[in-house]
Amino acid sequence: MTAEATDRRLRTALIALCAVGIAIATYLVYIHYAGIKPICAASGGCEIVQSSKWAKFVGIPVADIGLAGYLTIMASLLFLKGELNRLVPMCLALGGLAFTAYLKYAEFVLIKNYCIWCIASAIIMLCITVLTVWRYVRAPPQAAPAAAAAG
Repeated sequence: MTAEATDRRLRTALIALCAVGIAIATYLVYIHYAGIKPICAASGGCEIVQSSKWAKFVGIPVADIGLAGYLTIMASLLFLKGELNRLVPMCLALGGLAFTAYLKYAEFVLIKNYCIWCIASAIIMLCITVLTVWRYVRAPPQAAPAAAAAG
């Protein structure tokens, strides 16, 4: 398989992962603004986490931040070209993973409960981060522009 085909497959997988992340985040945004309890197989853990003080970051619901993050990563995969199509999603994903780590700390250490939706989102962000880093690292070197080569 050529490097271009592998890159295309990784990009497609990343777009699919972003779509799943968008679906989860959209559900969490919906329940937040609708004021309803989340569907949760973890004996109420989702409701405890979603209603905690850590469900907002600087006054913004973390579900909104997650949705914006997934949408931004997907947009960078769809609309940026060349090196930026690998670099920007990777940087966004690394930032998203750092924020996710903070949220997992709050969930497990401070709240002492867990939300299956939040864990699913964290796993998706971890997968997106691993694939974006792998895609960036294994990218073929870019050819030098003709002007730089001549000068």
